[in-house]
Amino acid sequence: MKALAEFKAYAASTLLVLDLVGTFVFALSGAVAGVKDRLDLFGVLVLSFAAASAGGIMRDLLIGAVPPAAISDWRYLATSLLAGLIIFIWFPRSERLYKLRDLVLIFDGAGLAVFAVVGAQKALGYGLNPLMAALLGMLTGIGGGMLRDVLIAQVPTVLRSELYAVAALAGALVVVGGHVLDFSPTVMAGVGAVICFGIRLIAIRRGWRLPVADLPRRFQG
Repeated sequence: MKALAEFKAYAASTLLVLDLVGTFVFALSGAVAGVKDRLDLFGVLVLSFAAASAGGIMRDLLIGAVPPAAISDWRYLATSLLAGLIIFIWFPRSERLYKLRDLVLIFDGAGLAVFAVVGAQKALGYGLNPLMAALLGMLTGIGGGMLRDVLIAQVPTVLRSELYAVAALAGALVVVGGHVLDFSPTVMAGVGAVICFGIRLIAIRRGWRLPVADLPRRFQG
């Protein structure tokens, strides 16, 4: 019993660390998008918090972990605000070194990977069956990016971009598969995140995407 309690405590601490890492990275993507759209400091911080928290809040509400960690634990707010301030202060000095779109895509891909595996692991911890846990991991990964894009009046990346939700689902499935086979949760989280991030970056580089309906020319705008 003591060993089981220690394992649960270790798993909980690992999930917290990964959750905060995902929060920070997604907050960076939100802040970069806000700077790109010329929002003021308040707007950048709001966008960084929204991008960092939406997926986790949806996950926690769906599995009954209420109130959601993103609004009950000050560390999540502090992490997202720190990321927003870093981008707001540092980014103008680095504009010659990086393209805005590239930064958003890299941070977004990293956040997608971390949140997908954390979402799947937390869902498994709350007793969801493996298939539902994988789908919830995918939802956790795509939620923040969707809200970020909606707030800056863009079609969400998940609906128009190269293998976005598919990459999140792949990472979540790795975590779920490892759970079913009784592999180390920490190792499988790392493997799942790498696979998700790798699929996303390769898809961007090679232009891989799901099929789009082939409309007649008169309907194409």
